Amino acid sequence: MGDLLNQTLTWGNFFIFLFWGIVMLLLVLGFVTYAIYFERKVIGWMQFRIGPNRTGPLGLLQSVADVAKLLIKEDTIPSKAEKHLFILAPALTFIPAFTVLAVFPYTNKLYFADLNVGVLYYAALSSISTIGIVMGGWASNNKYALLGGMRSAAQMISYEVPLVISVTGVVMMAGSLNLRTIVGDQGDAFWEWNFLPQIVGFVVFVIAAISELNRTPFDLPEAESELVAGYHVEYSGFRFAFFMLAEYVYVFAIASLTTILFLGGWHAPLPFLDFIPGILWFLLKFSFIVFFLFWLRATMPRIRIDQLMGLGWKVLLPLSLLNIFITAVYIELTR
Repeated sequence: MGDLLNQTLTWGNFFIFLFWGIVMLLLVLGFVTYAIYFERKVIGWMQFRIGPNRTGPLGLLQSVADVAKLLIKEDTIPSKAEKHLFILAPALTFIPAFTVLAVFPYTNKLYFADLNVGVLYYAALSSISTIGIVMGGWASNNKYALLGGMRSAAQMISYEVPLVISVTGVVMMAGSLNLRTIVGDQGDAFWEWNFLPQIVGFVVFVIAAISELNRTPFDLPEAESELVAGYHVEYSGFRFAFFMLAEYVYVFAIASLTTILFLGGWHAPLPFLDFIPGILWFLLKFSFIVFFLFWLRATMPRIRIDQLMGLGWKVLLPLSLLNIFITAVYIELTR
């Protein structure tokens, strides 16, 4: 009877997790759909254009139409491609992007998984997407795709080092890898959030995160003007959509992670504003980070590959190590 009860509880938990997983997937798909629309509108306004305005009222169905177009397009595989790896690469890129969302706390009570190693979980799983991108570039049997994959491997591995080290200062101050604990350690006033005492780590984290996203000015793995879309040049239809989906899911993830680690999560910026629900503060900070990423795309030119690598190894890495040293000295002096 005990075994049967345990089995029932196990299956019950499975269906609960499955249900909330589907809910999260639908929320993320909704975010991706309208993040693309919002990005087009923002860039249009900044460049004195209108942006999407024909498909649906105010162009709100433009992204939906684009997704529908991708899903019904013919799925082609180059005759000389490494077929099995070519098929696997988009899934290997997207799955880690979605699974990292499980550990993000949106309020003190709204979260999917409360892991004591949440920061480590994110760093470990997000690095797997690099393998999918490199695999897609190599399996395509196309020189432009291969160059894009090689650039992606160099860029994402190089910038993952300062990204993780920049977070170490926050972990040292909170004394935990748990994301809820890190948010709780930040006070109910903006001067108690980590972006001020960890200003060096914050700047390094933002720059490295943009590079990890392969977004302007670090969009060298795609580089339409040089590599005609880079690592996914041979992909079409829903496989191409998976690569694009992974990119925008990581935008969601990085905006959430920045809010949690450095901007106080669900905390209000001033104590007298605590009456406003925490989820609204989280969404406001999250939206600001997303807007900042789109703003950069409309503003910054693409940098050269040698400048990219030099910035990562010669500037960001030493600064992230310096930040750890300063944090350790600060903790020791304030004991």
